[in-house]
Amino acid sequence: MLTAVIWISVMGLSICRPSENQLNTESEEVRSEAIKRLLEVFGMEDPPAALVRGHKQPPQYMLDLYNTIADVNGVTKDPTLLEGNTVRSFFNKLHSEQIEFLFNMSMVAKSEKILTAELHLFKLRPQASLTFNRHHFCQVSVYQVLDSSKKNVSQGKKLLSSRLVPIHSSGWEVFTITQAVRSWMSDEGSNLGLLVSVRTLAGLQMDPKTVRFASGHNHHHSKQPMLVLFTDDGRRAASLELTPKGSDDSPAGPRLPFPSLPLSAAARRSARSLDYDESGEKMPCQRLPLYVDFEEIGWSGWIVSPRGYNAYHCKGSCPFPLGQNMRPTNHATVQSIINALKLTKGIETPCCVPDKLFSINLLYFDDDENVVLKQYDDMVAGSCGCH
Repeated sequence: MLTAVIWISVMGLSICRPSENQLNTESEEVRSEAIKRLLEVFGMEDPPAALVRGHKQPPQYMLDLYNTIADVNGVTKDPTLLEGNTVRSFFNKLHSEQIEFLFNMSMVAKSEKILTAELHLFKLRPQASLTFNRHHFCQVSVYQVLDSSKKNVSQGKKLLSSRLVPIHSSGWEVFTITQAVRSWMSDEGSNLGLLVSVRTLAGLQMDPKTVRFASGHNHHHSKQPMLVLFTDDGRRAASLELTPKGSDDSPAGPRLPFPSLPLSAAARRSARSLDYDESGEKMPCQRLPLYVDFEEIGWSGWIVSPRGYNAYHCKGSCPFPLGQNMRPTNHATVQSIINALKLTKGIETPCCVPDKLFSINLLYFDDDENVVLKQYDDMVAGSCGCH
């Protein structure tokens, strides 16, 4: 049995020193607790199961959406671009001869507010022998299945969306089905799937070979039918905006006021900073790099993008007198004066802290291999000030 400590007698005194095993155990406990807290920041209890790289590709739609709202580091370009703070994509669980779809919604928390739900279908180009079909448009309708025992479209179904689609076109067609998803979330047992009907303008059922949608294993994964769900999980906080009104560096709109800084590998690993510069002078309050590497944390198996991000941190002193370059609040200015005049005992100088924070976005696989895009507020220090 290994002992937890080693006893050493020095000048008649017993000194208790931790063994290597004890140090390793404590280190693992700290790491475990740190990862647990980090998961809480990202709104998770456990990390999703890691996927083998290349085993499954994320939908192009989700990649394009991520690149639209986030920069290369995952930082939000414009907070008004995304509806809610979560976007989920689901693939069809049915492989039917009919145009039927069933999506597993079990990964969506009951507390999430359903904002918009869309059915994405990829319409294939008609076969060459049908290119001279006299019809130019067809009526595509999406129904919620209420009773799976009734096969007639007019029975046991509820119309969700319907519109005219050119017969000879190809590409993505998007139908809003928010009403159905909300009913599924309130009663999980009511999720019996969706049925798509294609008819002529006269109301006659069209030949399935004339208008075809990609489905099953017969078509490329990039063309698979998909449910896209926009939700808000209630985590959204009011953005921190403490810039004094009327100051010259107040942002004129939802833009990032700082450039992306190139970081060396060493800087990414340590992101260390000292209170003093090379000349021995105490550093004024400023923003310094703090790179969070998801691969080092062990999350690269389920996070698609980004590979990591620069959270930045604030370091330095807030000496008297506080200039406007320190971005001080009025409270910090008064505190600095009281400290300098020593009017009250125990009053410290103001602290260097973030006074502007921005959100980041994660694109990742959940436990059901759905691809999720989530936006997390207050994750990047945009600037620092004395508070």
